[in-house]
Amino acid sequence: MKKLSFSRRRNGFTLIEVMITVVIIAILASIAIPSYQRYVIRAKRSAAQAQMMDIANRQQQFLLANRSYADKTTLAASGYSLPADVAANYDYTITVTTDVPGFVLTFTPSGAQQSDGNITLDNQGAKTPADKW
Repeated sequence: MKKLSFSRRRNGFTLIEVMITVVIIAILASIAIPSYQRYVIRAKRSAAQAQMMDIANRQQQFLLANRSYADKTTLAASGYSLPADVAANYDYTITVTTDVPGFVLTFTPSGAQQSDGNITLDNQGAKTPADKW
């Protein structure tokens, strides 16, 4: 009598194996995607902060030359404009005080950056909010 062989060759993956792989990928993605998004927000904020420091330096130079700080239109008239990568994510305002020369520079996020909140820098070097600097 012949013995019947019931061993089969496996030529693929079972549905259980595929589902386990999908679940593992979903878990890894749920951890990695928010972390990456926070990283992108921080990187864009750093670019904006660098521009804030550049504007503050320009303000100090303007103060030495004109005995007052420049507002946004004066700064733009002198040839300054935000780089495109920063302008895509932030708009800025400059509040100038005249009784005692001073300024407050505020960057307001827009678009996907909006959840980050405003960042400010004044003529004394005070940076708010502190946790974002």
